[in-house]
Amino acid sequence: MNYTIPANALEDKVILVTGAGDGIGREAALHYAQHGATVILLGRTVAKLTSVYDEIEAKGYPQAAIIPLDMQGATKQHYIDMSETIKQQFGRLDAVLHNAGMLGVLTPFAQIEESTFDEVMQINVKAQLLMTQAVLPLILAAEHGRIVFTSSTVGHVGKAYWASYAISKFATEGMMMTLADELTDTQVRVNAINPGATRTKMRASAFPAEDTNLLKTAADIMPLYLYLVSDECGDVHGQCIDAQPK
Repeated sequence: MNYTIPANALEDKVILVTGAGDGIGREAALHYAQHGATVILLGRTVAKLTSVYDEIEAKGYPQAAIIPLDMQGATKQHYIDMSETIKQQFGRLDAVLHNAGMLGVLTPFAQIEESTFDEVMQINVKAQLLMTQAVLPLILAAEHGRIVFTSSTVGHVGKAYWASYAISKFATEGMMMTLADELTDTQVRVNAINPGATRTKMRASAFPAEDTNLLKTAADIMPLYLYLVSDECGDVHGQCIDAQPK
């Protein structure tokens, strides 16, 4: 499918992007801003967020905002406070892209460390559930609210040695589908993206010997990321869409 939106399709929208300091999150933030959105950059490394903020500013896009937050240690109250800050500063929230994620350690199932499993589930599942709960009233109040989760190919079909990450992504898809079903009769659209093999640091840590020149860049897969936060996505709801369909 050819995912396209008008150049000003995100004008006047406020979009929250997690993991916005690097990789796909950074690229999504820049593309959202390019199309007119006010982007809220969330991540744990202030220097990276500031770099994205400065790039948005330099290109003359709508001024972004920064929310430094370590999702590993954040509590339910942190997300409630975050949502209240967004409401006070912007008066609205039109979309959230749950991009932040943690790979963990690729290891045989029998050797998974409990601490590593807990860290992966905290970032990839629990933090996203708590954040979504906190911002849901704002998303519901938006004219065309959008929630986009991030899955993976191993969130469709489990793969040996990827258990922690794969389990978290199966859970992510389940969370997305459940929420989508609950919101069927609202104006909110809930979906997930499987970015596929993309030239990111996470991918490089999993496949260090891979020729990265053969991979799509984050910019290459942005049409789908733009489409799913726009009004144009219409009735697309409750789906996990591959950014690189075979």
